Amino acid sequence: MKKGISLYYMVIVALMAALTCVLGPLAIPLPFSPVPISLTQIPIFLAVYLLGWKYGTLSYVIYYLLGLVGLPVFSGGAGGMAKAAGPTGGYLLGFILMAIVAGLFIEKSKGKKGYCVIGMVLGDACAYLFGTPWLCYQMNLTLPQGFAAGVFPYLPGDAVKIIACAIIGPVLKKALDHVMMEHGQI
Repeated sequence: MKKGISLYYMVIVALMAALTCVLGPLAIPLPFSPVPISLTQIPIFLAVYLLGWKYGTLSYVIYYLLGLVGLPVFSGGAGGMAKAAGPTGGYLLGFILMAIVAGLFIEKSKGKKGYCVIGMVLGDACAYLFGTPWLCYQMNLTLPQGFAAGVFPYLPGDAVKIIACAIIGPVLKKALDHVMMEHGQI
């Protein structure tokens, strides 16, 4: 049995990190909140479908580190430590746990969409668990104000992203597995 990550998986990890770098900055600001509507969850969920929790999380961590060193990959084209320490920094950090939780559920689901959806919902909740208290601290908000500014307005969009990823993820995984089998990688 080979140890380590294959070149093929390294490429997919890099591609998913790159996709996150492309989709992460795309954001719609909301006038009542410092938290924009972001597409960051989509490449994270797709990465854990394609790569499993470990390598899917790695692809997000690479993206996160690229943003920390100043590349403009965070929402709104921001980057650097100031963004990570700002009002949305808790969400950026919470996405790591989101990838782990969603990825574990997806890996163990044996293709059952319901388990995958539950995993993505719980993963999303993990991001809010990190992000909302940090938003409250940074903006001097009460917890109900934090939920109003950083959670409730985003739930319908999150539901759409989760449903889309539950549909697209297995299709992409099947196609990737087919290509990998053709090249003797699995």
